[in-house]
Amino acid sequence: MIWRSLTFFSLAVSTCGIIHAATVTGTVQLRDSRVASVNKHKDYSGIVVSLRPLNQPTPTAPSKHVIMLQKGKMFTPHVLPVETGSYVDFPNADLIFHNAFSSYNGQIFDVGLYPPGTSRSVHFTRPGVVRIFCNIHPSMSAVVLVLPTPWFTTTAKDGSFRLDVPPGAYELSVFHERATEQTLQTLTQRIAVSDQPAALPPIAVSEAGFLLSPHKNKYGTDYAPQPDDKSVYPGVRN
Repeated sequence: MIWRSLTFFSLAVSTCGIIHAATVTGTVQLRDSRVASVNKHKDYSGIVVSLRPLNQPTPTAPSKHVIMLQKGKMFTPHVLPVETGSYVDFPNADLIFHNAFSSYNGQIFDVGLYPPGTSRSVHFTRPGVVRIFCNIHPSMSAVVLVLPTPWFTTTAKDGSFRLDVPPGAYELSVFHERATEQTLQTLTQRIAVSDQPAALPPIAVSEAGFLLSPHKNKYGTDYAPQPDDKSVYPGVRN
């Protein structure tokens, strides 16, 4: 879905008279991690890289809908970058109820309790990091990263990324959910993009200093003991 969005904007830019776009590539690696998939399997996927134009107007597009699926008591994708003004749909593909919400400053919302086979939508109107949870299942969490630019992508497992953008000056930003805000700020940099392919130096993101704290439910209190969904919703098959 992200690549389709990038293709759309590349076409839009071309119709505005800018014919050429440059390919920006690079790699991101994680350091100081306590996560097994990172240390053992070198999984550097899910890191968001974005380019915000500095000396040219940011192209605008009609608001679009992007999906964050709820299935198997998980949000998928776990990290979802979207452009400011996008709608994120939260379809419930489980056979149990869900209640997506966020009580963080990125954007506070609560879609309420809704049954299997239905969906709720949230309009994200300002840039920021939105941490999302389910009010019923404390193990469910996700991040919606709202960006003021159409040029963004997420890294592959090997940490590689690619973006096609018009020539110009850009601010490159990196987001990783297990890095502190201070760490991410130090990685922000300005780059100049010509009409030729550009390969950026490797970027290293440290997870040192990050502390994962338990979250509360939407009422600001601790979660009740996790219920057996089969007893709460008769006939449910997990």
